[in-house]
Amino acid sequence: MSTYIFGHTTPDSDSIIGAYSLSYLKNQLGEDCIPSRQGEINPETAFILEKFGFKKPILKTSYAGEKVYLVDFMERSQSPKDIDEATILGIVDHHKLGDLKTDAPLEMWVRPVGCSNTIIKQMFDYYNVEIPKDLAGMMMCAILSDTVIFKSPTCTKEDTKAVKELAKIAQIDDPKALGMEMFIVKSDVLNSTKRELVLRDFKDFNMGGNKIGVGQLEVVDLSVFDNMKDELFEAMAEIKAEGERHSVLLLLTDIMQEGSQLLVLSDENSKIENAFDIKLQNNQVWLPKVMSRKKQVIPFLEKEF
Repeated sequence: MSTYIFGHTTPDSDSIIGAYSLSYLKNQLGEDCIPSRQGEINPETAFILEKFGFKKPILKTSYAGEKVYLVDFMERSQSPKDIDEATILGIVDHHKLGDLKTDAPLEMWVRPVGCSNTIIKQMFDYYNVEIPKDLAGMMMCAILSDTVIFKSPTCTKEDTKAVKELAKIAQIDDPKALGMEMFIVKSDVLNSTKRELVLRDFKDFNMGGNKIGVGQLEVVDLSVFDNMKDELFEAMAEIKAEGERHSVLLLLTDIMQEGSQLLVLSDENSKIENAFDIKLQNNQVWLPKVMSRKKQVIPFLEKEF
C-alpha cells in the first residue's frame, strides 16, 4: 500500500515541490511514496514544474484509510476533511506547531527556517542520498520562493546554504536571476479572476474559536492592483460569507519596496488594528517591511484573538 505525501489545502511551490522531494527521498529509503496535492497549483509552481520537466502531482482530496506524510503544514484548517481517518506517519514543516493529533508516535522534522525544502535538503544530507539535478533545481526554486529571494525575515543561513548547494547540483549559475523570473510569473494577476487571486495563496487559521483567512500575493510592482482593489474586496466578501469566517485578510506584498498593503474585511476591525497597532483607512493600510505572513502577521493576530 502506497503512502501519500502532500501539502496544505491551497498549495504553494514549497508544498508541491516538497511532496516531490520528500517522496523521492522516501522511495530511495525503501518506502513506496506518491506525491499528491489537495488543490490547484499556482502560476509560479506551474512555471517551476515545466522548467524542470515535472508534471503536476495527482489531485487527491480524500485520504481516509491512507498512510500519509504532511509537508509544509500541520494545521487542521489546512488539512483534508477526513485527516482523522488517515494515519500520519510524519510531518516536515517550518511553521509553528499546529492542532493536529495522532494516535501513534510519528517522524517529525520541524525547524525554524524559511522553507520546508531546506529541511528536506538536510534530510537528504542526513541519509546520504544524492539529489537528482532537476529535483535539486526545483527545491532551490521553492526556497527562493518562500524566502522571497532571501528578503523575507524568515530566511536563515540554512536557507542560503541550501540554495547554494542545490544550485551547484542543478548547474544553475545565477539562482537570484531565476528567482526574479519566478516572481515575474507570480506577478501576473491579469489572467486570473479576483476570486482566484484571493485564494492563490490562502490559509485558514483557528484563532480563539474564530475562523480567520489570510491570503498573500507577492508581486514586483504593487501598482498592478491599483484598478482592481474594489473587485478584490468583493471576492473577499464572498469568501468570508461562504466560509463563515470572522475575518479575511489579503496581503499585497511588493518584493521590491519590501512591504505589504493589507486589505481587511472583518467583523471587528478594531482587533486587526490592535494586532498591528495601526489605523485602517478604507479597510486597508500599508505595512512597511512586512513580507512574511508566518512571522509578521499570524503571531500578532493570534495574540489579539
